Amino acid sequence: MNQPWTTDQAWQLLLTGNKNFVSGDLSHEHQDAAKRQELVAEQTPFAALFGCSDSRLAAEMIFDVGLGDLFVVRNAGQVIAETILGSLEFAVEVLKVPLIVILGHDQCGAITAGVAAQKGSVKFEGEFIHNLVNRITPTIEQGLSVGETTIEEFTRRHIKETVSELVQRSEIIRDAVKAGRLGIVGAEYKLGIGEVRLVESLGIKA
Repeated sequence: MNQPWTTDQAWQLLLTGNKNFVSGDLSHEHQDAAKRQELVAEQTPFAALFGCSDSRLAAEMIFDVGLGDLFVVRNAGQVIAETILGSLEFAVEVLKVPLIVILGHDQCGAITAGVAAQKGSVKFEGEFIHNLVNRITPTIEQGLSVGETTIEEFTRRHIKETVSELVQRSEIIRDAVKAGRLGIVGAEYKLGIGEVRLVESLGIKA
């Protein structure tokens, strides 16, 4: 896959790959020894992806792409942090990716923990687990204030708020979207069927 890609081309390529994954008709491109050697000198991914660390959310697999295609950043619950912002800015400023995908998923343990924290029933001992979960709790509270009650509703809200926070906090990313060089997609992955569904988009025609 050779750049330049447009934002829309990058997103359509990911959608096509996801359809392959859902149907089981996989192309398995860019996963061989020749591609590995080709990438030694440099990387030219066509998109960056910030997703949840859930073991069922393997980005290259669910989008049917291979080595060098995606610049992937992950943490539990796809919670924005300075290291995440720095990584995504690197993808935009240095690697010149035309697309960032924010990928959440149904039945997310971090979102479920956020609901438990809002109710005061979190039982984790780890200090930093609490820090992560506490970053999600305001999303739960905002959702409850407008009548949302389900994990699915909170998940979609969190995806939208992650897109918004990314643009608000990073001038590099915000300016790239305004200039038409970058698109951002917020999407939800359905574990049972393997399908990626659009939730939010900026700068693309999806």
